[in-house]
Amino acid sequence: MKRKNTKIGDLFAVKLDSGCKKYFQLVGFDLTQLNSDVIRVFKTEYSANTVPVLTEVINNEVDFYAHCITVFGIKLGFWEKVGNMPDVGNIDVLFRSSSDSPKTKISNNWWIWKVNEPQQYVGKLEGENKFSEIGSVIPPDSIVYRIKTGRYDFVYPEFE
Repeated sequence: MKRKNTKIGDLFAVKLDSGCKKYFQLVGFDLTQLNSDVIRVFKTEYSANTVPVLTEVINNEVDFYAHCITVFGIKLGFWEKVGNMPDVGNIDVLFRSSSDSPKTKISNNWWIWKVNEPQQYVGKLEGENKFSEIGSVIPPDSIVYRIKTGRYDFVYPEFE
């Protein structure tokens, strides 16, 4: 069996419980976070039998960014690759990670970074840092859960 690889620009479809689907795109690899895949998930929902024009998909509003391993999601059946569009937009996105245990209710020990830039310790999250995305490498099932519900299905420290 040939190994499936993913590359920057790849687009993926996730089937929703409603019979619809949403899309996301692999937009980069973040050396700061284990060289993991960085994806951007789009807000627009399509009916299951619609085959949208991929240029339309990548011009939709972005719902969120995350780190994951896209090839695992394919192997586990959480999404399927549907094409590739080299336009990955602006990935000037801020990520955060806490140095506290996930069981910590409120953390004041935060690190922030942008893709392929060094992490910076900021302590308490303030200002624009409050809008940063969780920077951990997220399992495929948790990516799908957030696509479906708008939140993750795991415990992670909050900041206020």
